[in-house]
Amino acid sequence: MTTRMEVPGPRDERTPASWNAVAGEWGRLHTQRLWRSYCDLTHTALIERWLPSAPIDRVLKTDLFDEIVTDGLYPVLARHAGVVVGMDVAASAASQARARHPALQTLSTDARRLPFADGSFDAIVSNSTLDHFETIDELVVALRELARITRRGGTLVLTLDNLANPVVALRSVLPQTPLRRLGLVPYYVGATCGPRRMCALVREAGFEVDQVETLMHCPRVFAVAAARVVDRYGSPALQRHFVRHLAWYDHLGAWPTRHLTSYFTAVRAVRTG
Repeated sequence: MTTRMEVPGPRDERTPASWNAVAGEWGRLHTQRLWRSYCDLTHTALIERWLPSAPIDRVLKTDLFDEIVTDGLYPVLARHAGVVVGMDVAASAASQARARHPALQTLSTDARRLPFADGSFDAIVSNSTLDHFETIDELVVALRELARITRRGGTLVLTLDNLANPVVALRSVLPQTPLRRLGLVPYYVGATCGPRRMCALVREAGFEVDQVETLMHCPRVFAVAAARVVDRYGSPALQRHFVRHLAWYDHLGAWPTRHLTSYFTAVRAVRTG
């Protein structure tokens, strides 16, 4: 970040008002722009592999923070679907994303209480959204809602913070306010799980797990800090080289230790019920 944000108290960090404040700050300052570009690159490649190759009618994206800092994932989703709907609990994120992408249909809503009819979407992309609830029980409620609004045979692309990664595991037990003040976490992070439990929860919600991958193997704490410096002082050529360097770590996804080094677990699943 170029400017440090004020840190609300732990009780306030999970409210829509707090997420609105964070989204407004990110949109104004383009916080972590270079790091988010790397995230977009990684997730775009995943979506290209995992969404159906034939055009689909409607796709839902469950988080819009990507689209308020960079182009986000909207371009790849628009290539695959006739209608792209984006939702976020922060109304300011929804409005900023719509301003950047006028064809993107946006709304502010909670993933645990979705205002869509059963079977409304051919595909859902939920990248690191459901790991911002306080409890696994809330995550389960949101997964069931995603299953409800996915048509039979539809696709879910889900990523969650990977609790099998020792850094994520340590972060999950440390007080968040000091981590926020140190700049180690940019906003409230919630309960998550490892790959095995993640797959079990997806199945219990009504999906059949088709593929599991690991994402983003670079040392995140150091990479985010370096990205801030390169984003602020580096030339465009250096910035492009830096993003390519971060992507180099993705080869660790082929190693037996991949679940220990990846920051995210990604699951592709098909709605069966």
